Amino acid sequence: MSLKLHCFGESGNSYKAALALELSGLAWEPVKVDFFGGETRTPAYRAEVSVMGEVPILVDGDLRLTQSGVIQDYVSEKSGKFGGRDADERREILRWVFWDNHKLSSAAGMTRFLMNFLPEDKRPTEVIAFQQGRLKAAYEVLNDHLQGRDWIVGDGITNADLSCCGYLYYPEPFGFNRTDWPNIDAWLTRLSDTPGWKAPYDLMPGSPADRA
Repeated sequence: MSLKLHCFGESGNSYKAALALELSGLAWEPVKVDFFGGETRTPAYRAEVSVMGEVPILVDGDLRLTQSGVIQDYVSEKSGKFGGRDADERREILRWVFWDNHKLSSAAGMTRFLMNFLPEDKRPTEVIAFQQGRLKAAYEVLNDHLQGRDWIVGDGITNADLSCCGYLYYPEPFGFNRTDWPNIDAWLTRLSDTPGWKAPYDLMPGSPADRA
């Protein structure tokens, strides 16, 4: 039985889970969630899919998991990949996953949404500028950490990499230019050169082009 991931292409958090599944070799299939049509805000979605009204949601038989980091951890449990070689690595991976969720992805996701998915006359310029300042600080942390390293933790891809890259492959502008951050740029290239890697809109159903 395939794992089912409720997701949509524009969601960076969904991409973290989908990429982990794709690179793990586990059998899985995406289930499109019509976020922009309001599906996650319906009583039916909250009752039947996620009480939090969010994506991604992983369904494995009777098991239902929410939050990308939890899903990535479950993928590691089932596949034996991306979770670290020992307890020290596992803690370090979790440290970076939590950091990403709080410092990088939260700001990147909000900034990208405000800049690309709201009508132009409703985009809050001061909020966007504030968020981009937060993002610059996060990019500096990640870029400095990757100096002399191929991967964020250890000597191979882990959930730390799969979490921190979640929004950085999207084509919509939100103030991130890879050329400004050479260590991040090289890391993203290594990751995208990995056999089986796919870009967000190639991996999950749904893209801005569908609504154009």
